[in-house]
Amino acid sequence: MWWINRFFDKTGSVGAIVAAMGCASCFPALGTLSASLGIGFLAQFEGLFINTLLPVFAWITLAANGIAFLSHRRWWRAAVGISGPIMILLTLYPLWQYGWSSYLFYLGLALSLLVAIWDIVSPPAKSCASGQHAQL
Repeated sequence: MWWINRFFDKTGSVGAIVAAMGCASCFPALGTLSASLGIGFLAQFEGLFINTLLPVFAWITLAANGIAFLSHRRWWRAAVGISGPIMILLTLYPLWQYGWSSYLFYLGLALSLLVAIWDIVSPPAKSCASGQHAQL
C-alpha cells in the first residue's frame, strides 16, 4: 500500500511541473526552461495543461499526502506536503488576477518538488504504538 502513496505523490508533483512547463505565456520562467529542454512543443496544449491537467495533478498530490498522513501520522510532514498543492490550487482559482500570484505558484511547484525528493531520500516511518517515533 505504501508504494501506491509514493507513486501518486511523485506522479502528481512531476505532472504539475510538466503541465506548468507547457504554458510559456503564463509562466515565462518555466516556458524558457521547457524550451531549453526541448519540450517547447507542449505550448500548443496550453489550455489543456492549465485548465485540466495542472489542477488534476495538484489534487492527486494533495490526496496522496493526505493518505500518507493517515499511515505515518506525522503532522509536520503532512503540512509541508500539502502546502505546495494548496498553493498551486489557490493560484489557479481565487488568486489568479493578482500579480504576486505567480510567485506563490512557483513557490508551490518548488515545494511540491522538494517534498517529492524528500520522500524519496527519507521516506516517512510509521509512528510506534507507544508514541515514540521510529524515524524523524
